[in-house]
Amino acid sequence: MDQEKLDQMRSTLNKLEDIKNSQESIIDKINHVITDLFQHPDKELEKTMDKAHQKASDNVDAIREAMEDYEMRINKLENQ
Repeated sequence: MDQEKLDQMRSTLNKLEDIKNSQESIIDKINHVITDLFQHPDKELEKTMDKAHQKASDNVDAIREAMEDYEMRINKLENQ
């Protein structure tokens, strides 16, 4: 297998990990806002934060799945 291609794929996998970590950080920040809203309720902002939380969670799941698939492809290429 072409080592350059494997190195490029590993680099891409690292970028996917960074994206996943960024999304998880966004979820954490959204949770802080949601927690703050317990003391200062705002129904419209709560709805928006709930939607944003769901979208960020969906993004984490999608990236995680992509990473798992990509990692399996890397492993398969390494074993050829």
